[in-house]
Amino acid sequence: MNVPGASNWFRGAVVAYDPAVKFSVLDVPEGPVVSDKAARAMAEGARRLLGSDIGLGITGVAGPDEQDGRPPGTVFVAVATGDDVEALELHLPGDRERVRQYATISALDVLRRTLRARGARSGASPAH
Repeated sequence: MNVPGASNWFRGAVVAYDPAVKFSVLDVPEGPVVSDKAARAMAEGARRLLGSDIGLGITGVAGPDEQDGRPPGTVFVAVATGDDVEALELHLPGDRERVRQYATISALDVLRRTLRARGARSGASPAH
């Protein structure tokens, strides 16, 4: 990150592209990795592994072929906060590169909305 002080709020990241890494590092249960269950486990695993307050998990199919019976453009995003894990299923348009871009933007937006909601519940003024 090219932001001074980023280590004060960004603990790190786990890139688990291969299903075996998802299973062994993030404790995703054996089975389809393009699923709500896998995204939830990835978010919880990242949070636990990094010792952070929040974990973000994203898994999906960019294409060109389907995976786990899911067509290209299917993406699951999950956010783990405390004991709460919320997941969202997305169906994104475009080619492989476009799906990856939209998935990244969508995951960051889900994280932003989660942080705003947490701030509102705690009485903190929401960031813009």
